[in-house]
Amino acid sequence: MTDRFRVTLAQFNPTVGDLAGNAAKARQAWLQARAAGANLLALPEMFIAGYNPQDLVLKPAFQQAAMDQVHALARDCSDGPAIAIGAPWVIEGRLFNAYVVLQNGEVSAVVQKHHLPNEAVFDEKRVFEEGPIMGPFSVDGVRIGSPICEDAWHEDVAETLEETGAEFLLVPNGSPYYRGKHDVRLSHMVSRVVETGLPLIYLNMVGGQDDQVFDGGSFALNPGGALAWQMPVFDEEVSHIDLERQADGWRVVDGARASHPPEIEQDYRVMVEALRDYMRKTGFSKVVLGLSGGVDSALVAAIAVDALGADSVRCVMLPSEYTSQASLGDARAVVDALGVRYDTVPIAAGRAAITDTLAPLFSGTAPGLTEENIQSRLRGLLLMAISNKFGEMLLTTGNKSEVAVGYATIYGDMNGGYNPIKDLYKTRVFDTCRWRNETHRAWMFGPDGEVISPSIIDKPPSAELREDQKDSDSLPDYPVLDAILDVLVDQDGSIADCVAAGFDADVARKVEHLLYISEYKRFQSAPGARLSRRAFWLDRRYPIANRWRDRGAVPD
Repeated sequence: MTDRFRVTLAQFNPTVGDLAGNAAKARQAWLQARAAGANLLALPEMFIAGYNPQDLVLKPAFQQAAMDQVHALARDCSDGPAIAIGAPWVIEGRLFNAYVVLQNGEVSAVVQKHHLPNEAVFDEKRVFEEGPIMGPFSVDGVRIGSPICEDAWHEDVAETLEETGAEFLLVPNGSPYYRGKHDVRLSHMVSRVVETGLPLIYLNMVGGQDDQVFDGGSFALNPGGALAWQMPVFDEEVSHIDLERQADGWRVVDGARASHPPEIEQDYRVMVEALRDYMRKTGFSKVVLGLSGGVDSALVAAIAVDALGADSVRCVMLPSEYTSQASLGDARAVVDALGVRYDTVPIAAGRAAITDTLAPLFSGTAPGLTEENIQSRLRGLLLMAISNKFGEMLLTTGNKSEVAVGYATIYGDMNGGYNPIKDLYKTRVFDTCRWRNETHRAWMFGPDGEVISPSIIDKPPSAELREDQKDSDSLPDYPVLDAILDVLVDQDGSIADCVAAGFDADVARKVEHLLYISEYKRFQSAPGARLSRRAFWLDRRYPIANRWRDRGAVPD
């Protein structure tokens, strides 16, 4: 009877659609597992396809190619530890999210996911069939139960596995980050351990995919829920974890317990990793952005340098007659601190040409928002031209507060391929800038020390599209706006909830109105890093044409 069992965990970063590349990473991990004398190599959920493949997984050719890679992996890795790997799998014409076990050159078991998430960023019921609740599979005489991701958030799968002889639980995941997610995962897994009395190994992937970042943080729990071992967040890593058979069952041998950084650091790391992987996985190597002298573009520049390095970032100032000397100086300070290329492209001549072109049509009308937006759209045109000419992806720089209420110009400052701060409210932008000035980590490619001048952080925000313009001319002050948006968006609350929280009903209604009428802009906006449970994209899907407004009673 086996008294010790070693599992090698590959907390890896797959690329959606790169079947051969993902298989190669699995082979690399298998070689390390074999060298370490492991019984089993475990890889995350849907690893061979990358996660989340969305409707790509519905293509029969993709399904077959993925399964072919798994069979080839089984043949190539026949003389060593077993492999458990996530993959799309077709059984009798039905497509499953599966965890496939490879032993002795062939597929020995196919675990099918039972609970398919159909909320937030997940649409698995659209693409996969619901599998049966299955029993454990056996590796070297040890019976292992594998609830796949969502399956472990429910009691029934784990309890069935325990009742049918599982000796420990191995939970493969593709679980993306949002603030506080690790504690939520840990709570659910402790429940499964307490209910079943079995040790549990939770394996999560890392890396960015579109708006989502998978944050790793894999861990192991012993019966009773004690944390025995924990991997770092965000880092690719291979770890070997041992289980020992004791008189009352298996136990995970205590090992390293990596600590997790605070929330503000995790958010920043997500924005960096999201951009870094989005660039790598889409084939871009350099970025360009408009640097206005404001806090949002300064933070995006810092994120870009930390993600890609200074040599891969171009900043462009596009001044008009409304651009202040303070903004010019602040932009220059950011450029000097980060060490990036800096170009200046004045827009006065182009704006004059557009104004002259439209003058006959606009004759007799008063200048206003249209003329302000021409400036923004001209900047967007010029930045896109630079992007096209030099093959540098344009980053857009609108924070969540602006994206929420439409305080951004479509086809202007909303132009771009990616927005790192799309899910970061303005008040968090200020806090994040201060944090970055005080903090440097090994995963940052940018310099240590102050990279965003305090004058940028402390000055009143302004779009600088007219004389003496301030954001507060059009919007509530950002602490008020962000708090109302937190109620309406993040908490899905009502106007009455805003009033109960101490905000003026008319101000809350104005914010709600702006939120709804800006849906069409968000529908056309660039993707951006998801930091919360209510990010603008898959987490919150509202109709563009929508006349509903909250007319419910407001408490006196």
